Amino acid sequence: QVQLVESGGGSVQAGGSLRLSCAASGRAFSRSHMGWFRQAPGEEREFVAAISWSGGNTNYADSVKGRFTISRDNAKKTVYLQMNNLKPEDTAVYYCAADSRFLTPVALQPHEYQYWGQGTQVTVSS
Repeated sequence: QVQLVESGGGSVQAGGSLRLSCAASGRAFSRSHMGWFRQAPGEEREFVAAISWSGGNTNYADSVKGRFTISRDNAKKTVYLQMNNLKPEDTAVYYCAADSRFLTPVALQPHEYQYWGQGTQVTVSS
């Protein structure tokens, strides 16, 4: 079991930066791939970034490549999402998720993740 709590959301102007954190509890964190997803009003939840259990592999949605960076600290049981050069279209609720199937490739679809946080709002104004 993994419990997840996101923090770090807020309101920022276009071009600004935010760093999201996802604190995990439970022994399974260090053997879980981690992902960040987002959901805007009226839209489906979409993949943003993911990182393997070891931190050795990362994946990004094309819309955030070069602007967002995912990282993790297994000792602190925390995964981060550094978001730079934010755009209004990045506005959404951001969710952290864990996939405990660490022997499989890093998943990119929401339904492949078993554990979810409650989400944190990110609002980018133009």
